[in-house]
Amino acid sequence: MSKEQKKEAYGADSIQALEGMEHVRKRPSMYIGDVGSRGLHHLVYEVIDNSIDEAMVGYCDTIDVCIHEDNSISVKDNGRGIPVDIHKKEGVSALEVVMTKIGAGGKFDKDSYKISGGLHGVGVSVVNALSESLKASIHRDGKIWEQEYERGQTLYPTKPVGETDFRGTIITFKPDYKIFNITLEYNYDTLSSRLRELSFLNKGITISIIDKRHKEDNGEFVSDTFYSTEGLKEFIRFLDGTRESIIADVIYMDGEKNDIPVEVAMIYNTSYNENLHSYVNNINTHEGGTHLSGFRRGLTNTLKKYADASGMLDKLKFDIAGDDFREGLTAIISVKVAEPQFEGQTKTKLGNREVNSAVSQAVSEMLENYLEEHPSEAKIIVQKVILAAQARHAARKAREMVQRKTVMSLGGLPGKLSDCSEQDPEKCELFLVEGDSAGGTAKQGRDRTFQAILPLRGKILNVEKAMQHKVFENEEIRNIFTALGVYIGTEEDSKALNMEKLRYHKIVIMCDADVDGSHISTLILTFFFRYMKELIEAGHVFIATPPLYLVKKGAKKEYAWNDKERDDIVEKFGEGCKIQRYKGLGEMNADQLWETTMKPSKRTLRQIVIDNGTEADRVFSMLMGDEVPPRREFIERNAVYANIDA
Repeated sequence: MSKEQKKEAYGADSIQALEGMEHVRKRPSMYIGDVGSRGLHHLVYEVIDNSIDEAMVGYCDTIDVCIHEDNSISVKDNGRGIPVDIHKKEGVSALEVVMTKIGAGGKFDKDSYKISGGLHGVGVSVVNALSESLKASIHRDGKIWEQEYERGQTLYPTKPVGETDFRGTIITFKPDYKIFNITLEYNYDTLSSRLRELSFLNKGITISIIDKRHKEDNGEFVSDTFYSTEGLKEFIRFLDGTRESIIADVIYMDGEKNDIPVEVAMIYNTSYNENLHSYVNNINTHEGGTHLSGFRRGLTNTLKKYADASGMLDKLKFDIAGDDFREGLTAIISVKVAEPQFEGQTKTKLGNREVNSAVSQAVSEMLENYLEEHPSEAKIIVQKVILAAQARHAARKAREMVQRKTVMSLGGLPGKLSDCSEQDPEKCELFLVEGDSAGGTAKQGRDRTFQAILPLRGKILNVEKAMQHKVFENEEIRNIFTALGVYIGTEEDSKALNMEKLRYHKIVIMCDADVDGSHISTLILTFFFRYMKELIEAGHVFIATPPLYLVKKGAKKEYAWNDKERDDIVEKFGEGCKIQRYKGLGEMNADQLWETTMKPSKRTLRQIVIDNGTEADRVFSMLMGDEVPPRREFIERNAVYANIDA
């Protein structure tokens, strides 16, 4: 039988059961990361990945996602449909095997799928196990086959329920709120961002999403449809639409090296940040891996060779480092690997050694051709590299100054820092507070045992628009580094934060509940995202939520965090209420600030997480960068939802 015949012969025997799923409901975090918002959305991604896998082998070109009124999800594709015939070994339909057995799926049969995202085979069966209810509707060979499940248990055997001209799979599920927090809901923007990303990574596929919980002003349900003809070239333009490019167009290649499909798109802009996004079989490998190492090696070697030959480096008194070639670079690297080796089911880092050389060769050939055919753009890129090298030397001196201050004794801590007495970092909290007035109130109201206060003077530097040495020279930023006890290494191979020195495991941004406070919070978050992303990824960064109002009537008083809560309290108390609007933290006394915002048993802290690194990069660049039109468009589009200061 030929390879093509084997590929077409996708039947029950293509499904291989590897193990049971006894532990899924008891330990869901092992399979989906957590049982919070991220895990909830991960359920949808697992189902969509199956549809994308069908698209990657050429059997599907349309995927539709629907968020229903009850927060259930449907994913529909026009692929081959999951096989429904009887599985010889298991004695039940192949559909039931796929839905109820961990490790069961066609992904382990290389005749059915050469490349796939869900290679550990835990996808849809885990979704089934963690769903209150799930219904699989299979349109295959002219018939509609159906099976339903409750918390992973089959309700009845797979059965035909009608005839159809359609071919494909429809999975509808409702998450089990015995597993997830009952207040959690699917976020439309989070899901649509992932679908947009998938459309760029898989050009030629139409992916749509509709939200039947919300309607537009015209009465239609909120919805989006994504389709890309140019793939990563369009992705780069989308990501860099908020930055100013220094070359005319995207540098792009799409080919195969050593039987590994490699697609790369890159462009240089006027920013001072390196923005590399890597994917393996559509999975965002945010920790990188061998494909990212191969890209960096190919880029550095090729540009260095060209820069040396051009003579533009002759007057430079120091060597060019790899970082210098990547300043102001936005790049996307996407590879398809038949048997990827990931670090765990979370698939965050690729380990296949052969991918390094494949990507390195592909990038070298792409750049050599580009530099030869575009001499003027090549000169602009080299000039950017030289400026980056000069700035790096200045930044190194500034970083070393931060490092020297950080590693000193307690006497070297910032003068404005009011430290706590607890020495165990896991028990310690640092509040970054806007201004001396609020800082003074926070110092009086805190629990000195475990809460430290660092007042910040006004608005800190916008790091999105600042050269690196200016960032490290900024006094407020130096104080944050020093107070936290961490610093960034000065050598190219040790740029990570020394997290083991972190003095506080909760870092709380506490600003006024107004427009200026929101701006200051965004400036601080931009700094953390660009220079201390490890703190966010480790779950150490939070935003405090001070109340907006105090409603009083006689001896009765209650706080309100929004207008609706205020109105509800007024209605409950009746006429004659006095309402105090807090325009700043400094308007509260120390007891009020402690009781509402700092007391662990009463406060609400919002933890900062990065659901989608590429989307976060785009939004920070759009909000805090130089390009005004994208920011104006964002404000106009979202103004109806904005919390405008009264």
